Amino acid sequence: MASQNNRQRLRDINNTGFGPNSGVEGGRLINTDGSTNLTKTGIPIWERTSVYHTLLRMKRSHFLIFIFIAYTSVNLFFALIYFATGVEHLIGADTSPTYFGKFLEAFFFSSQTLTTVGYGRVAPSGILTNVIASAESLAGILIFALMTGLIYGRFARPRAYLLFSPNIIIAPFKDGKALMLRTATYKNNHLTDVEAQLTLAMHVQEQGKTVTRFYPLKMEFAKINSLALSWTMVHPIDEESPLYNFTKEDVEESKMEVIVIVKAFDDHFSNIVQQRTSYTYKQVIYGAKFLPMFERAYDGSHTILELDKINAHEMVELPEQVLA
Repeated sequence: MASQNNRQRLRDINNTGFGPNSGVEGGRLINTDGSTNLTKTGIPIWERTSVYHTLLRMKRSHFLIFIFIAYTSVNLFFALIYFATGVEHLIGADTSPTYFGKFLEAFFFSSQTLTTVGYGRVAPSGILTNVIASAESLAGILIFALMTGLIYGRFARPRAYLLFSPNIIIAPFKDGKALMLRTATYKNNHLTDVEAQLTLAMHVQEQGKTVTRFYPLKMEFAKINSLALSWTMVHPIDEESPLYNFTKEDVEESKMEVIVIVKAFDDHFSNIVQQRTSYTYKQVIYGAKFLPMFERAYDGSHTILELDKINAHEMVELPEQVLA
């Protein structure tokens, strides 16, 4: 096949961080959220997991659920201790005839002590109960200090806030065709000096085994001064492209993956931000072109960027390329 001959004469790269013997037939190297599709083994999970990084990258809903579960669990732990030592040592507590009522009194006293609220209705009595309450107060100070730091870290962590088109397309380009994807910022941040890098991962058969070859994809523009609107990244499929003379069937059979890395300067954070994503062969639309996603406002005073149209496209005919 001409495309195989073209790939053979092109120089692949091995500085992607992934080895050529990855053997990920049918899988992907990078997830859509930019994380590596990788599971590490060989050491205990508590040694290979950073709790801080996990909590920073956790989804907002999961993070809130984690805080609720952690807060409830600590209160349940100390409530059980108060209950075991005797609720009668809590002065002012309602003496309920049921165990459940007594446990509720211990639980709510624990929550007041942990948060250092202290309404004054219930107070510990005796050395043992006061020692437990003091230990819980200290734990509360430490826990809330950690939670405050985590919340601030999640809020202040620089992020690119880039929205990528769910699909990558092969569209007409000049006298040939090109591989294209589109991105835009979906927050009110502003990125300058935006650079992009596209890498093609292709799983091929060599000497009876599956190996992964990586090829840098040359872009029409690899850097733009400002990402005010959307940016359509274009890789011309010419004689220097590993995708030269690929048909729709070749794309589907190649098991290819396009890794995207975008780096930019955020003038609000005064910091470099980066975001990654990838597209597998299943996300490639062969023979399409993107539709405009911005227009002028009715009064002509500003431009409207329609983020819900980032993947808007229409099917088109592609020009035929001469086989080598």
